[in-house]
Amino acid sequence: MNEKTKKNSAGILTAVLVAVSLSFLHSCIGGQGHEDDIVLETSTFKLTVGKDAVARSLVIKGTGGEMLLKGTEMPLFSVTQERPFNNETKLEHPNTRTTYKADRLAWDGERLTVGFETAPYEAVVKVDADDGYLKFTLEDFICKPEDYGYLSMDLPPVAEFRILQLPVKARAHFGEWLNCMWDETTAVCVAGCDPWSLIWHEDRTDGNVLTADLYSGKKLRGGSAAIIAAGGKEPFLDAMDRFEADLDLPRGVRSRRSPMLNRSIYWTADATPSNIDRHIAVARKAGLKMMLFYYTCFVKSNGYRLMGDYDLREDYPGGYDDIRKMLDKVREAGITPGFHTLQTHIGVDSRYVTPSIDPRLNRKRLFTLKEAIPSSGDIQEILVEENPVDAPMHDNTRVLAFGGEGFTYEGYTTTSPYRFTGVTRRAFETDAVAHRKGEIGGILDLSEYGNGSSIYIDQDNDLQDEIAGKIARIYDCGFEYLYLDGSEGVPPPTGINVSLAQYRVASKLAKMPLFTEGAAKSHFGWHLQAGANAFDVFPPDVFIEKILEFPYAEAPRMADNMTRLDFGWWNITPETTPEMWNYADSLAAEWNCPVAIQFSFQALESNPRAEELLQVLKKWEQFREGR
Repeated sequence: MNEKTKKNSAGILTAVLVAVSLSFLHSCIGGQGHEDDIVLETSTFKLTVGKDAVARSLVIKGTGGEMLLKGTEMPLFSVTQERPFNNETKLEHPNTRTTYKADRLAWDGERLTVGFETAPYEAVVKVDADDGYLKFTLEDFICKPEDYGYLSMDLPPVAEFRILQLPVKARAHFGEWLNCMWDETTAVCVAGCDPWSLIWHEDRTDGNVLTADLYSGKKLRGGSAAIIAAGGKEPFLDAMDRFEADLDLPRGVRSRRSPMLNRSIYWTADATPSNIDRHIAVARKAGLKMMLFYYTCFVKSNGYRLMGDYDLREDYPGGYDDIRKMLDKVREAGITPGFHTLQTHIGVDSRYVTPSIDPRLNRKRLFTLKEAIPSSGDIQEILVEENPVDAPMHDNTRVLAFGGEGFTYEGYTTTSPYRFTGVTRRAFETDAVAHRKGEIGGILDLSEYGNGSSIYIDQDNDLQDEIAGKIARIYDCGFEYLYLDGSEGVPPPTGINVSLAQYRVASKLAKMPLFTEGAAKSHFGWHLQAGANAFDVFPPDVFIEKILEFPYAEAPRMADNMTRLDFGWWNITPETTPEMWNYADSLAAEWNCPVAIQFSFQALESNPRAEELLQVLKKWEQFREGR
């Protein structure tokens, strides 16, 4: 070997060693394979994308498993406008909501510059590689103002940006909530990095297209999503755990790996300092080491009608210190306390509704007054500028709000002049006030539960944060896990707002819960809801049938999402038998899932076999702990 060859060999070896070292120390983003390819690489997988923006390959390191569907020719990115805006395109194409596919990429080692068919601008996407995941962030757009001529508008006119679109081949498991395709040797997920990206998928016969969308008005610039991939379930969870830690997200993986997650739950709606010893005694007899307290244990309630006020009951003369002392007693008994609340509900008798309706409550539809309304006197109709067609007509949903005053209506017209008819003012005992012509109001978003006794929050303002602060003040007295009921009670897009509302509550707590459960789930909530959901109570005559129909059927779907299911809620009636619970608890244990029991002293006393019921629970809890 001559001197020149030796130097070249040494240089090549040095370059290789440097590349390997960088990959080992910090997952690297690689260079090109073929001249038309861009290779994005982490410690666990390698993604290859063509310069035409089409994903070519996603290979799991170690196993060599290929995750992508072949022959789909699907670009990684796209952009959506409400219509074409720049003049020539507007004239050339139909004026309708239009999606433009990415058709070219340029790579500078940190950022992808994305070009699109037809749309005269580009997107700049920063790519961060780390240990097991690639994070994609929309930084900005490159747009020439002259392409939009005389138009007075912010540029570019983007409604949505698809920041990831990944066609993956079918494997043994697909978790639709987690958005993950996996088996024992391979796993890939398109995940949100915060609550504001809409994560979903499109079903294919031979796989799924995993997608992540950013929305104008939610979080467009600065929005991000990630690809997380590894060689099977446990390596994938390891990568997800690092992802959650790096981005300071709730620790969904850590929660799922906690032995506390699969302990069954004693639920109470009437525990107070005066009877907590008896509740503890029953829980211990049943072998239950988790106790979930409904909000009615602590705050004044009338069904849902006072939700939002969170005023403490008279049972706590020492205020929050009395709650702390009661929870200390629960923990000293070896029981972990949890808090059950309905974070999106505002009661119609609360201070947020009467005597004046808070403008931060959600309105399903907005209307503009065509004629003024006087400050006093009965009115029969309200004239509005907009057509009320398809306005709500259920008995408990026909409520308008203008300027803090509520109005019920009996009907409406769908020809001009548009009007609501059969109007009665001062709904929910609100104050009558004058309303000027041109004032904007709307139809209140009354909950479909509780016979019109609560209203949902608009998630685009700070009311949810205000309510979260009240919940946190109670939770921080010593609770360790959280049930977020009523989570479905949010305006569209629910794929964002369900978990956003949950996260806004959890973010106010002094310490993140061990886990949460909730009545509804959307993608980002996977990091919080390690416990998924419980079902509402099934009566004894259909109990086994419904356990098989719902929780037992959902358990494998939750397993596909690397999550356990709560087989509750169960309650106690005179007809409840130990045989029912024994069989249902065996089904829950089959899937390594807990149950949740709604206890009351009156219910226990009504059942002639109450002691046997408690022993059934204790037997299965001992089984779970000994697995």
